[in-house]
Amino acid sequence: MSTSETTGPRAADMPAPLFDANLAPHRSLGPRGFLVVMIGVSAISFTASIVFLLKGAWPVFGFFGLDVLLVYLAFRASHRSARLYETVRLTRDTLEVRRVTPSGRQTEWRFQPNWLRVEMDDPPEHDSELVLTSHGQRGAIGAFPTAEERLDFAKSRRDALALWRGRPA
Repeated sequence: MSTSETTGPRAADMPAPLFDANLAPHRSLGPRGFLVVMIGVSAISFTASIVFLLKGAWPVFGFFGLDVLLVYLAFRASHRSARLYETVRLTRDTLEVRRVTPSGRQTEWRFQPNWLRVEMDDPPEHDSELVLTSHGQRGAIGAFPTAEERLDFAKSRRDALALWRGRPA
């Protein structure tokens, strides 16, 4: 396994993949839903803070604003983390894993497919890792999908490697 930081390979330089997958975190709340949630939280918070203000508990007014700010920051952090993705490519010569962090930093691992093992608990546990192992080195991938999705991915990776090696899965 080799690790390197890159600025991204050019498409013309890469051989045709036998298996190509992109792994990305799922976010069910889109920008429009985020706006609706924030308007709802703001309206409820503002209404409640006015009630407390009219009853004479004016310090509570600021805390409701702080709650809205914290909810907003939590959603922003969640959406920022959704920019993380991993690309897994199997070609005739190599299995390449490229991880791009939310900040845009890229890390690559390259394995020689003949010696590669794909390991994962079956049945999967919540914290089961999908691990690629070769020559005593290991790399965990796909931490954000569910355990069942990681297991499906591990099986498809094993099938692709078996096909690459020329024997049935």
